[in-house]
Amino acid sequence: MATAERTIPADHPAAQGHFPGNPVIPGAVLLAEALGAIEAGLGMSLASCRIKSAKFLAPARPGDRVAIEFSRLAAGGVRFACVVGTRAVLRGELQCEPTPAEA
Repeated sequence: MATAERTIPADHPAAQGHFPGNPVIPGAVLLAEALGAIEAGLGMSLASCRIKSAKFLAPARPGDRVAIEFSRLAAGGVRFACVVGTRAVLRGELQCEPTPAEA
C-alpha cells in the first residue's frame, strides 16, 4: 500500500459558503485530490479507469491533513482511502481497463 499526504488549505475556495459557520471540503474536491495522488503515486493516467465506488464517511475540513492510501488490485483496479488522523473520510475503488501495452 502506498500513501500520499495532502493538506487542504484553510482558505480553500471550495470551502467558502460550504457551509457557513461549519466549513467542509466538498466530496468532489476530496475525490479529485485522491485521484491526483493515485495518478502521481502509480505513475499512470487514470483515463481508462472509472469510479466503481466512493463512499464519503465523515467530513474533511479546511486545514485537515489527509493521508491518501491506495493499492493496486489483482483485477486491475485500485482501492483507496482518505484518512484524517485515525478517521476514514472516504473509501473507494477504481476499475481500470487494461491499456494495449498491458493487454
